[in-house]
Amino acid sequence: MLRIGQFTDTFLPIVDGVGRVVYAYAETLSRMGHQVTVVAPMYDTGYQGGFPFQMVEFKGIGVPFLKQYKIGEAVWDSHYRERMRMTQMDLIHVHSPFTAGSEALRIAALRKLPLVGTFHSRYYDDFLKVTKSETIAKAGTRLVVSFYNRCDEVWAVGKNTAEVLRGYGYEGEIQVMPNGATMRNASPGDVEEVTRRWNLGNSPVILFVGQMDWKKNILTVLEACAELKKKGKMFRLLLAGQGVDMHHISRKIEELNIQDRAEMLGHITDASLLDGLYARATVFAFPSMYDAAPMVVREAAVMGTPAVMVRGSTAAEVIRDGENGFLCENDPADLARVIGELIDDPEKCSRAGERARETIPVPWDIVMETAVARYERLVALGKEGRLKDKRLRIV
Repeated sequence: MLRIGQFTDTFLPIVDGVGRVVYAYAETLSRMGHQVTVVAPMYDTGYQGGFPFQMVEFKGIGVPFLKQYKIGEAVWDSHYRERMRMTQMDLIHVHSPFTAGSEALRIAALRKLPLVGTFHSRYYDDFLKVTKSETIAKAGTRLVVSFYNRCDEVWAVGKNTAEVLRGYGYEGEIQVMPNGATMRNASPGDVEEVTRRWNLGNSPVILFVGQMDWKKNILTVLEACAELKKKGKMFRLLLAGQGVDMHHISRKIEELNIQDRAEMLGHITDASLLDGLYARATVFAFPSMYDAAPMVVREAAVMGTPAVMVRGSTAAEVIRDGENGFLCENDPADLARVIGELIDDPEKCSRAGERARETIPVPWDIVMETAVARYERLVALGKEGRLKDKRLRIV
């Protein structure tokens, strides 16, 4: 039995990809008999109980431009410090190089614990969007690389994601540890509820799930749907999620005159309802050039819904075109062409959905078996005094 700390800057009730990954790690590892502690900023006291793992939260404040997220300096929270003194850990696994990363490094250095760091995101793109400065964005990525250089082992969620980190200047070894999925079925009642709630009838449904942020290439989805409408295709577009660009996306829907076909559903917290959405969808449109190994594509595949993604994108690493999903160019007209063909050929779409379910999701239990083996190796190295120096060094 290992005592594992999972450190993250996002957790419930924020259900972004990283938060869902951390929850899956914590829940699966707990089921396997390990003792797990999730350390995260406090978002909502309503999510304190009912977990099979321990939560230790620290006070957080809102992030400018990203109001749904919180950050905080854990060492300033006396209640958090007291709880951490009573929490024993054999190893720390951190999923963010920022607030959670800083605290994970502090605890790992203080207690001489092994530290695993997972690289999830294109941080340069985030820095550039917020600061509008390439100089600051490059400086930010240097700090990200400095953080991962102090981890005892670095994981990436896919081969292409590992190459992104290499492009930032990281030269160490990277272990590819793919995200898993929870294999399940949507109930007919959940699908019926989705159809009734949004008055879908028999219409083909194009679904997008994710942050309402232009960086997800949502504009390409909207413009593709405008093309489909001009061609007389019948469909409904459903966009589930929240984010900084919700108002602008809503305005663009009206500008493109697709408000009769497109609907923004907001933040869906009901897992059964989300499963019903995935299962009811004809196709999952996810042309993001930003995402690394998006959980939403795996969740759609679990429900037998194929994704359309951009050829050559990091996110599309799992797609075999025409077999378990579909690829398009990063162009609204080509996305419209692919989706239009699938609307006209539902059997082709259904076959790809079946193959997506068979080939894309890997059960979390299998992923965690590999993760635990690597955890145990690092714990053994720690006992031998062969861990990295985790002290802060100026880059």
